[in-house]
Parts: sequence; structure tokens; C-alpha cells
Amino acid sequence: MNPRPGDSLMELTSRLNAARLEFDTQAQRFEDVRARLQATLEQVRKGRPQREKLRDSAFARLQARLDTMPVIEQAKGILMARNRCRAEEAFDLLRRASQSANVRVSVLAAQIVEEVASPGPGPAPSRPLPASDGGGRKITVRRAR
Repeated sequence: MNPRPGDSLMELTSRLNAARLEFDTQAQRFEDVRARLQATLEQVRKGRPQREKLRDSAFARLQARLDTMPVIEQAKGILMARNRCRAEEAFDLLRRASQSANVRVSVLAAQIVEEVASPGPGPAPSRPLPASDGGGRKITVRRAR
């Protein structure tokens, strides 16, 4: 603040107070920005926010279901035809075989579909899974390569 010729003490004091007020306002803005930056840096250090992680994981679960659903439905259809059962029973067979063999339902379903879809002169080599529907019907899948 440069004094001008003819400025009175009151004018100088008024200009000084205005400059202090502007400085305080700018300092407060700086502190607000610094606090927001600090909070952002803290989130980066911790990783993504929990809400974002949950949203992404829910989307990933839905995407996985959409990717595996067709092959599971095909395997259910195969089991329904082979065992002459309803869709619920076919899925129950698939689920229990999956649990007994400790294999994901989608992987087991893909093996069943592959077994049926693979052209070959004779029956494909297969191994029975330790699952039945109580009536002695077993599910067979080809060994993984």
C-alpha cells in the first residue's frame, strides 16, 4: 500500500483495513483448498472410497452373472433332457455336483456343454462326479485339459 499525497490518516487506515480483510479472505480460501486437497490425498492413500468399491464390485458381480448365465442355462437344458427332469431339479443336480467336486457351477456347466457339443466318433472320456439326485442319476463331465 503506497500512500498518496494528500491521503489523510483516516483514508490510510481505511485502505489498510480493506487490504487486511482481502488478505484474510484469500488466506481462508487458501486454507479451504488446502483442506480439500489434504482430504483427497488421504482418500488416495487409503484407496478408493468404500461407496465406489461397492458400486464396482456390484457391477462386476452382475457382469459375471451375465457372462455365465447362458452356459448354465444350456447345461440345465442338457441335464433336463438326459434325466427327464424340471429346470429346478436340473439346477439342483448341477449345484450339488459343483459342491461335491469343488468346482464353480459355471465351470462345470461349461464342461457339460463342451462334452455334448464336441464332435467325435465315440463317447468322450468322462469321469462321474460324486453327485446324484437320490435316484442314482449321475452327472458326468470330461476331465479338464
